[in-house]
Amino acid sequence: MTFHQKPVTYVGEVQLRVSDLNQSTRFYTEVLGLKIKEQTSNSVSFTTNGQDVLLTITQPNNINKKQEQRTGLYHFALLLPKRADLAQVVRHFINLGVRLGGGDHLVSEAIYLNDPDGNGIEIYVDRDASVWQWSNGEVKMTTDPVDFDDLLKESVNPVWNGLPKGTVMGHIHLQVNDLEKNKQFYVDGLGFDVVSRYGREALFLSDSNYHHHIALNTWSGTQIKHAEKTETGIESYTILFPSETIRDEKRMSLRKIGASIYEENNTFYTIDPSQIKVYLRIS
Repeated sequence: MTFHQKPVTYVGEVQLRVSDLNQSTRFYTEVLGLKIKEQTSNSVSFTTNGQDVLLTITQPNNINKKQEQRTGLYHFALLLPKRADLAQVVRHFINLGVRLGGGDHLVSEAIYLNDPDGNGIEIYVDRDASVWQWSNGEVKMTTDPVDFDDLLKESVNPVWNGLPKGTVMGHIHLQVNDLEKNKQFYVDGLGFDVVSRYGREALFLSDSNYHHHIALNTWSGTQIKHAEKTETGIESYTILFPSETIRDEKRMSLRKIGASIYEENNTFYTIDPSQIKVYLRIS
């Protein structure tokens, strides 16, 4: 997966606030197929390879369910190594009776579901980059139905063993209330390129000509408020830079656009226009 390793800048760990830690832990292990890496009284981190943390969930005190009309997470997206892995996940969900949606985006095939708090999750597999269609610096994407009949012809292991070890955080999709402010932050500040647009309501951003590492949409309108820290939803996520030099360049770019840089436990972070903490780490 060359779009999720050096020398590319890409998305790493996502951290969510949940309302019931035990319920969400069961969901992410038994339904989604992640494995617990570390666990405390109020947090659980998950992995597939035993080393890299893909997701951490926390249950703060006095947490409330997030209202739908809020900025924050639209979905996080787990990228599988191959198409047969997606077929395996679909068969597993069918066996469990999980309700899911699907989308063939030309560059990828994806399925969608929500966790117990309504946090959106995409699980997908990329088509080979050689078949992606580019024009004037933008990649062609759409949403067609997934051909599940063809997908389920893939040869799979009859035993479900969870998500494969090669699973990575493929991208993150955020619901925002100001596309231009977010474009300034993520493009001018963090250095991602605009690689696709959906009218004036969505932008898809990436590094190194991936179809997208980050997506932004205003589909719920431009008047929505930011989620409160006392509500479920996204707490933070990590952007992984290939070197300290490139991270330092982006820190300077963020300061030039007026974004603040903070330091916590020897790790730099900033706050995006939707009040989401973004950690700036080295891959």
